[in-house]
Amino acid sequence: MKKIIKVILLLALVAFVFMQFIRPDKNESGYETVKVFETETNVNGTLATLLKTKCYDCHSNQTVYPWYAEIAPASYWLSDHINDGKKHFNVSVWSSYSAEKKDHKLDEFIEMIEEGEMPLDSYTWLHGDITNDEKEMLINWAQIQRLRYQKEMSEL
Repeated sequence: MKKIIKVILLLALVAFVFMQFIRPDKNESGYETVKVFETETNVNGTLATLLKTKCYDCHSNQTVYPWYAEIAPASYWLSDHINDGKKHFNVSVWSSYSAEKKDHKLDEFIEMIEEGEMPLDSYTWLHGDITNDEKEMLINWAQIQRLRYQKEMSEL
């Protein structure tokens, strides 16, 4: 029995070491990919800082990786979270969305913040949550932008 446990532990160690050499692609296209979004949606300095520090890591094509992102399996887990976040809301591809899609994305953005689903608990455990004032600022900004897109759609 001890021999089987040793073999299993040795295989697990070999798998862990092997995983370190096969890394997921990094999400590092630069912050210039968010400029269109910030310009079009009238993001001010305070809001830009909040988005950069609390949202863009998972919702843009630029991520600032923590130290543990260099260690598998955490690197795979983070890559999956980033890809999933970008699938739902990616400010780096904002210019490719129609006014209707932009309105819908901002509606989802508001809903996720109001329901406490964003930021994810797994993010806030390590990086801290956003304050109620920050949530209110994000929601108010998104609501104003939605009005603009709704007006644009009604004019079509």
